Amino acid sequence: MGSGQVSSSGFEGQHVTVAGLGVSGISAARALAGLGAVVTVVDGGDGETHRARAAELEAAGVAVRLGDAATLPEGTELVVTSPGWKPQSPLFAAAAAAGVEVVGDVEVAWRLRGLGGRNAARWLAVTGTNGKTTTVRMLASILEAAGLRTAAVGNIGTPIIDVVLGEQEYDVLAVELSSYQLHWAPSLRAHSAAVLNLAPDHLDWHGSMEAYAADKGRIYEGNTVACVYNAADSATEDLVREADVEEGCRAIGFTLGTPGPSQLGVVDGILVDRAFVQNRQKNAQELAEVADVNPPAPHNIANALAAAALARAFGVEPKAVRDGLRAFRPDAHRIEHVADVGSVAYVDDSKATNTHAAEASLAAYDPIVWIAGGLAKGAAFDELVSRSARRLRGAVLIGADRHLIREALARHAPEVPVVDLDRTDTGAMLAAVQEAAALAEPGDTVLLAPACASMDMFVNYNKRGEAFAEAVRALAAERA
Repeated sequence: MGSGQVSSSGFEGQHVTVAGLGVSGISAARALAGLGAVVTVVDGGDGETHRARAAELEAAGVAVRLGDAATLPEGTELVVTSPGWKPQSPLFAAAAAAGVEVVGDVEVAWRLRGLGGRNAARWLAVTGTNGKTTTVRMLASILEAAGLRTAAVGNIGTPIIDVVLGEQEYDVLAVELSSYQLHWAPSLRAHSAAVLNLAPDHLDWHGSMEAYAADKGRIYEGNTVACVYNAADSATEDLVREADVEEGCRAIGFTLGTPGPSQLGVVDGILVDRAFVQNRQKNAQELAEVADVNPPAPHNIANALAAAALARAFGVEPKAVRDGLRAFRPDAHRIEHVADVGSVAYVDDSKATNTHAAEASLAAYDPIVWIAGGLAKGAAFDELVSRSARRLRGAVLIGADRHLIREALARHAPEVPVVDLDRTDTGAMLAAVQEAAALAEPGDTVLLAPACASMDMFVNYNKRGEAFAEAVRALAAERA
């Protein structure tokens, strides 16, 4: 079964094993069973939540096997994996030994495009270490402003199979893709795609930086109109050079500086396009003002330029770029201004769960009292600290791996005062905000940009951000 349109018989009678009882696994299982496949879901868990989900699927005619995620069910002809399962998983080794293909939910969605003559919408795809969700939502806002039927889908939360098979018709989809999803999507061919940036992340899953980058680069394979890259990150341009694209597909760069031909960039506070204009050697098209980007932090302007490039590749007019950016509102916990207390700004960027994201966040403010720490996931902090040291008024460290950041600060910013909170309970956030307030001076920004995952103290980064906001509100009430 290849990419593109398939008939409803494409899965009829096929024995499909779905790996994982998460959101995407359940979506794939329901969809494939509805198309006539014989579906078995396997998951290593066997808790109360797993059993409840299994009961719902079994009622829909799907077999579920809990507590054994290593054995390939007899008769399996295709394995559909959830994104988080590592390529080295025993189930996949068993599939390889049996000559059974392993794909992800994105690949299944791609193969189902146009089923029954519906929802063959083109895909504008985005990946990168950081900024994916924001860029995809900006892109969807721009496409909506252009009057197009669109949705932000994929890794952003809405299972893409549900969208492809749903009743709603679309003209174009803004698709967020993780490196995991790209690894398992061999036949995906986007209209246009962007790699926003590349920094070490998920190396425990991919095995090496080279393998991680290669999976990100899959997003460019078969692009028809534009491969959008970050001119400030040569690794993204290298991926474009290595990609096998359709004839006539162009490399389009974005830059925070003055753009060259075939680039989008910034001139005197204006976002401009020198890629999708007549005579791009001499002409530039104004798209929007930097002030139209919310918030106008440097990395967020880069996100806006990438979104604009993809929209322009799809033929969107400049006015829609401006209107879409003006209408866009960032998600919670992404450089979210919580409050001003005593002429000090408190900003929540709990979403900055790795060093690359934290560095972008720190670059947006000066001077800063930095709240950081959590689970390091194997990261090193020397480069982050050395690049950001001059902006730091002080630092307050929390979480299990805070000592790694403390040691980097001692090496590269010994003059910066550091408060090391030796606690990992959720109440530590209130203490962190109080300590940060004591270090801050009027005009400073207290910035939660942890550079670490949250699970040592919180369920997820959202809960960490909420704890920060509650602590800031408590501080404001105390000082009122």
